[in-house]
Amino acid sequence: MNDNSLPSSQVLPTSQAQNQILWGKPMETAKPSETSRTIIYQSEAMSSLIKMIDRVAPSNANVLVLGESGTGKELLARAVHERSLRKNKPFVAINCGALRETLLESELFGHEKGSFTGAYTKKSGLAEVANGGTLFLDEIGELSPGIQAKLLRFIQEGEIFRVGGKDPIKVDIRLISATNRELDQEVQKGNFREDLFYRINTIVVNAPPLRRRKEDIPVLIQHFMSQSTQAQYGKLKTMSPEAVQAMMKYEWPGNIRELQNVCERLQILSDGHQIEVGDLPDNIKNPDVEIDFLEYDPTIPLYDIEKKYILKALAHFSGNKTQAANNLGITIKTLYNKLHEYGEFDKFAVHTKPMK
Repeated sequence: MNDNSLPSSQVLPTSQAQNQILWGKPMETAKPSETSRTIIYQSEAMSSLIKMIDRVAPSNANVLVLGESGTGKELLARAVHERSLRKNKPFVAINCGALRETLLESELFGHEKGSFTGAYTKKSGLAEVANGGTLFLDEIGELSPGIQAKLLRFIQEGEIFRVGGKDPIKVDIRLISATNRELDQEVQKGNFREDLFYRINTIVVNAPPLRRRKEDIPVLIQHFMSQSTQAQYGKLKTMSPEAVQAMMKYEWPGNIRELQNVCERLQILSDGHQIEVGDLPDNIKNPDVEIDFLEYDPTIPLYDIEKKYILKALAHFSGNKTQAANNLGITIKTLYNKLHEYGEFDKFAVHTKPMK
């Protein structure tokens, strides 16, 4: 998603043409790199949101995108950028929750040669790389107090200092931030600077959860099924109306990202050319069934239960930490901290699948 060589994202209300997504291109001809940035919708909630983005984009105001994990906050940030006067300049994204404080500062502001162990050459930070364009800070609620202070100064003064550097560097960027946290509550708790909060939220955009835009589910299913690897080789599967209805009854706690993952699995694992209700995961086929999966055992501490559940989630998603965190309802930074706490981080640090 951070590859600036990809084509611009495009937004098309699918009520205009449910089988056409890229400004008139049929789904069958759409390339995966194109469809990965397409905002698919036909709901009124999304229509209103896109209209707001169209109004906001031409300004230079800082934007804060709020929404649950998996709602497509980065896609919305790109939509703002690509409708702005900066559209021909860089769009640079960084996940603030995935990096520790020292590494994040270096990634964001750059560093001078010899400023710390391993700094063998001078490096420009992403804020400098984004000069003239847009800097997108995902999971901004995870920033440490030290980085918050430096970011505030950067926003106020329009200049940065590389780690180990003494000379200010002028940078002109538009800042778009995103978080799934309630930042106003984090301000009250003392976890997030109030002055920084008011600097980044000039315009607030709310990404609706999928459960509040369920009329988009059928066209999203069609879209995700069409861009799978199997579809590119002429093995596109369809989904029966009954299966689509079952998908619409489900609440999708992982939002669009969860829907995409389910579509990919169904395309690979289901038999036949049409996906039926019986092919769907049990939690989607029976969304109203309450699962009492654990009797209370006073001999088992909560720590052990949490550890086992988190590691099972990672195993379920073949070691993919982002998918596991989203479906567990925690941030990727929290997941990293838990893995360090359990002494399991090295198993999942660089491998797609955990080491045995």
